[in-house]
Amino acid sequence: MDLSGLKVMVIDDSNTIRRSAEIFLTQAGCEVLLAEDGFDALSKIADHRPAVIFVDIMMPRLDGYQTCSLIKKNPHLASTPVIMLSSKDGLFDRARGRMAGSDEYLTKPFTKDSLLKAVAHHTIDRAGASGA
Repeated sequence: MDLSGLKVMVIDDSNTIRRSAEIFLTQAGCEVLLAEDGFDALSKIADHRPAVIFVDIMMPRLDGYQTCSLIKKNPHLASTPVIMLSSKDGLFDRARGRMAGSDEYLTKPFTKDSLLKAVAHHTIDRAGASGA
């Protein structure tokens, strides 16, 4: 799967999760931006405008739901796909993610395949839809 040049942000307070996502995405040709929490991420998102954002739900200071909601409320970022990452796979968590505006929900531990498929789904579909 060739995702060359796509900017993808991974927001997670776990260094292990950030590293594995970075390795998988870099191997696919993505430019990877990393953030440890929502506050750290928001300034980077404004500066770098990633094509897709993965956000962990359980984080200190600003959790994934709050981070997603802030991204979606910003008119410049509202169309950016946000994919929730969580070790919890309950119906309630998924529904809460949708209410915050998330575009998809991936359960941790994720596989390289599920991560890249999510990126491709949200970028290739959009490129096709916009006629690019």
